[in-house]
Amino acid sequence: MISRETIDKVFETARVEEVIGEFVTLKKAGSNFKGLSPFVDEKTPSFMVSPVKGIWKDFSTGKGGNAISFLMEHEHYSYPEAIRFLAEKYQIEIEETEQTDAQKEAADERESMYLVSKFAQEYFHKTMLNTQNGKAIGGSYFKERGFTDETIQKFQLGYSLDEWTAFTDAALSKGYELQYLESTGLTIVKEDGKQFDRFKGRVMFPIHSMSGRVLGFGGRILTNDKKAAKYLNSPESDIYHKSKVLYGIYQAKKAISKEDNCYLVEGYTDVISMHQNGITNVVASSGTALTPDQIRLVKRLTPNMTVLFDGDAAGLRASVRGIDLILEQGMNVKVVTFPDGEDPDSFAKKKSTEEIKEYLSEQQQDFISFKVSLLMGEAQNDPIKKSALIRDIVQSISKIPDSIKQEVYIQECARMLEISETVLFNELAQMLDKNAREADRKAKPSSPRMSIASSKKGTSSLSNTGSQPPEDMPDEAAFQEMMLAQEAAMLGQQAPVRQSDVVKSAGQLAFFEKEIIKILLLYGNYEVCFIDWVEEHDKNGKVIMVKEEYYNTVGNELFLQLQDDEIEFTHPLFQKIYKEISYQINQEEKLNVDFLTSHKDQEIAKEVTDILMDDERYVLSNWASKEIEVAKKTDALQKLVQDVILNLRRVLIDQKVKELTQQVAEEDKRMEALQDVMDYTHLKKLLYEKLYRVV
Repeated sequence: MISRETIDKVFETARVEEVIGEFVTLKKAGSNFKGLSPFVDEKTPSFMVSPVKGIWKDFSTGKGGNAISFLMEHEHYSYPEAIRFLAEKYQIEIEETEQTDAQKEAADERESMYLVSKFAQEYFHKTMLNTQNGKAIGGSYFKERGFTDETIQKFQLGYSLDEWTAFTDAALSKGYELQYLESTGLTIVKEDGKQFDRFKGRVMFPIHSMSGRVLGFGGRILTNDKKAAKYLNSPESDIYHKSKVLYGIYQAKKAISKEDNCYLVEGYTDVISMHQNGITNVVASSGTALTPDQIRLVKRLTPNMTVLFDGDAAGLRASVRGIDLILEQGMNVKVVTFPDGEDPDSFAKKKSTEEIKEYLSEQQQDFISFKVSLLMGEAQNDPIKKSALIRDIVQSISKIPDSIKQEVYIQECARMLEISETVLFNELAQMLDKNAREADRKAKPSSPRMSIASSKKGTSSLSNTGSQPPEDMPDEAAFQEMMLAQEAAMLGQQAPVRQSDVVKSAGQLAFFEKEIIKILLLYGNYEVCFIDWVEEHDKNGKVIMVKEEYYNTVGNELFLQLQDDEIEFTHPLFQKIYKEISYQINQEEKLNVDFLTSHKDQEIAKEVTDILMDDERYVLSNWASKEIEVAKKTDALQKLVQDVILNLRRVLIDQKVKELTQQVAEEDKRMEALQDVMDYTHLKKLLYEKLYRVV
């Protein structure tokens, strides 16, 4: 593992504007930089980078973070890969944490296999470009397929000479060890010690990981030798697992994320031809049956997949089974079939980019429509076949984890098949129950299951047998109401509180908890003169409110106020962030926000970044050029801090009063509960006075 010291050094050295500037054109905007979103097409800049805070925010998609998270979002690196990329960029030596001898040996072996694979890719590519046989055989084949030099370079295509040990000899002469040539499958070693090249006489298709490392190869033979396989893949190894890899994912990942859709085809040349003709969000399963791991690889980039089928009707039935696996992963599936005799490779060569896009858009079908038309065409007028195929279709629907989608598809299926919804819902319910029982028998933990039961013909009722997460934030109208009240309080204005049944206490708590986190992050180190109102008695014994002033940092003040009332955050994420902040307050003199934006918990890092960058949103609007002055919250920090604390207490009191009101109905607790309600109501009245509110 990479040492903490190395990670800290990377974060200290990397400049977020330099890193992002390699991928996005940035323009100066005050102390920040802005540019067009790299994740969606847009004409007005919504992407902002703050060098001072070391973070970025894309307001069009809601994504944000630091230099590391940008590489993870844009380049789809893993966390260690992003660290290594920046370490190499800034020439930082990577230190590994202490490992056992076995761990070191395994890591060294894997790295050696990667290095051998990289050498092989470069060797095959140069062989095709620079040798006579490479140009005449390998180069000619790709040219005949219509591939341009740019495409050949993009996919790093190559050729392995039709000689028994040409590659192996070249690798050994460069110092690469035979054991790694054998473990990657590039060289086959016989029991008698003889060795020869696995891919002898084949054109080569390198297979890359998501981050671009060479994992293995696919090789196509160019002769008509019936004893040899047309396509030959690298064998399974410590770095290559064909069930977990998709061909073209490295070249397509940006387009998939940007287009929010992935086209799935069957072969290498299908991918390459589509890329060359402008459809770059396409990958292939490389002739193997689609697996859950491959689907999850795409799901990291988009929830939408469009499966492109050849115009070969005989192969459709077998291929369509993969759709159930895609549905099972919770993805949205569409299907496109090409005309008879056509596949993505041949079709792309005959059409312009616009014609291909138009065809894909017009011909795509929802999976249920496709499957119904396909299977019912086979059943024709045979009732027994028809009933079996209906069950097949409902079986596919049962794979969908979203119960609402299940219901919609059942209704659509009933309409297309002219069959009662009630019958289909009953069949679906039986399948779901059966799946649940099988899962229980396997003794595997399962997530809460949504069950669907038919209530009457033409309608259905949905019941959740598991627990749903509580609604923890208010709706938009209520949110705006609270924001207006907050701003009014900050400016010292009087604003009445309008109680709304729509704004639930859980949502209010989450709102004010987030406000506290925001204030701590933005102003935690500011020292402010605070004002408090305390109860005292005058000469006549009457209760009066007396003003007191004292100095404290915003961070310490909020921490002490929350500690005095023994208030604990209820929202899980805000609870985690506050725990980190409160630890800093207790251990250090100042809050270190950089520690949070680079936190190993990506959920914390993202939320903190979002909060910090939301404060910069007004820069995109360039209010200064429009001669509109934006009010600074630092001018009213004392009011902002005390207002949010008092509001949080008010919501907690509301919760307590609701609990006590329920107890009033109980005879033995009625008087005690009524007294508590009166006490809390009095306390709430005092809070409103402090908030300059009117009850």
